[in-house]
Amino acid sequence: MDIKIVKNTNPKEKPDQSNLGFGKYMTDHMFIMDYDAGEGWHDARIVPYGPISMEPNAIALHYAQETFEGLKAYRTADGGIQLFRPEMNAKRMINSNARLCMPPVPVEMFIEAIEALVKVDADWIPTAPETSLYIRPFMFANQGQLGVHTSKKYIFAIILSPVGAYYANGLAPVRIMVEDEYVRAAQGGTGFTKCGGNYAGSLIGQEKAERLGYSQVLWLDGAERKYVEEVGAMNIMFKIDGEIWTAPCTGTVLPGVTRDSMIQVLKKWGYTVREERLSIDDLMQAGRDGKLEEVFGTGTAAVISPVGMLAYKDEKLVINNEEIGELTQKLYDYLTGIQWGRIEDEFGWIRKVQ
Repeated sequence: MDIKIVKNTNPKEKPDQSNLGFGKYMTDHMFIMDYDAGEGWHDARIVPYGPISMEPNAIALHYAQETFEGLKAYRTADGGIQLFRPEMNAKRMINSNARLCMPPVPVEMFIEAIEALVKVDADWIPTAPETSLYIRPFMFANQGQLGVHTSKKYIFAIILSPVGAYYANGLAPVRIMVEDEYVRAAQGGTGFTKCGGNYAGSLIGQEKAERLGYSQVLWLDGAERKYVEEVGAMNIMFKIDGEIWTAPCTGTVLPGVTRDSMIQVLKKWGYTVREERLSIDDLMQAGRDGKLEEVFGTGTAAVISPVGMLAYKDEKLVINNEEIGELTQKLYDYLTGIQWGRIEDEFGWIRKVQ
């Protein structure tokens, strides 16, 4: 790919690495590439970060043809830069795009664009403990047209943000509310894709949870409101009587990169992992019986988020005394050890940028 680079002549001051938060700061540059039906992808370029011009009647603004991804670049102790399983993000975006009738960005092109941008803004990768450079590839329909039709024009872009912990309290266990009024996804819908509409539809549950004092929502299936699926921004796993349960990826659950990585690690460690439907009633009963040992969310942003309480209807389950579980901590240490280059990568997941 021929990528034109226009350097920012007025670079920003770098933020304080001890107070990065998540997604608050953007780097000096962004990647942009255009698509036109009949021509394909063209005009790949890295330019100064700034507004993207689009028509007020752009299809993305009215009919939500939009997808995105999320991954990270990590600075290792020897000064190297590495990515974690970027090919999985590329393949997932291809699947998301297919569902929303959008053209694919080939895997090689996706990764090449990320690596080129990361190299240009390499000095933005933070070096403080537990920090990284968040990478947000996204794509949207920018043809100006009112009428429910697929676009003939798209923009694929990538922006970068130096980040700290996703949650302000780091690995402190969060409290989660089980949502049984609203629905996040249904079979045949877009639940398996990473598109903005899924997250917009989940905000009402998130706002409700926060009003009631909870950090996140645990969504149930859309058909029966019976089976646990995923948390608003994460997949979720339950350690019940020594076994790990997590919802299957059968169309309503996002196939998370961290989720898949955790499953492979857990199986290597000898755990039984059940990718099966688990009813909320059985989950709550396991908690009452003392068999629900640990609960944790998994995702790129937070890596692992331990859950200390589950609230469903009028019942509240306290999990592991609202302390991080031994397995949860072990998984976090192991996966982040691979990502930051502190532990040998036995799975071949790391892709070195430089």
